[in-house]
Amino acid sequence: MKTFLRTLLSLALIVWLGAEIFFPIVAAITFMTLQPDTHLAGSIVGHLLRILHGMGLVSGMVALGLLAIMPTLGVYKPRPVLLPMVLVVLMMAFTAYSQFGILPAMERDRIAAGGAIDAAPPTNPNRMDFDRLHKRSEHVEELILLLGIATVALVAHAETTRA
Repeated sequence: MKTFLRTLLSLALIVWLGAEIFFPIVAAITFMTLQPDTHLAGSIVGHLLRILHGMGLVSGMVALGLLAIMPTLGVYKPRPVLLPMVLVVLMMAFTAYSQFGILPAMERDRIAAGGAIDAAPPTNPNRMDFDRLHKRSEHVEELILLLGIATVALVAHAETTRA
């Protein structure tokens, strides 16, 4: 049972971090393939990002639930899993911020700029805000990835101090 729970925890983190790691590659390939139509490429990448966020939130809930029950089942000592739990909550919070804050604001800017953000001049306030939010989105995703790597390291540390 303990091995099964540790495996589920590992899988939850692998799914989330794997998606975070490979998403930029998928986005780059999408934009290179659809280079003449950046609007279509952006629409595809935006849709994929929403899927990534959904996967992350579900994986985060699974990981958080497992980290919460594992000390009571004697899999880990309580203290070493507290920080990984905090990091998973932070990852989920940043994911929710990107999903429900940044992406809708970018969509509003895109629509206000005429539907295709690249067609708007660089000085257009909607395009400028879109570009600012795009950068913020990239930074948030990078932060989620770094927090995830730290979580994996801390869970590995909890393995060495198992109950």
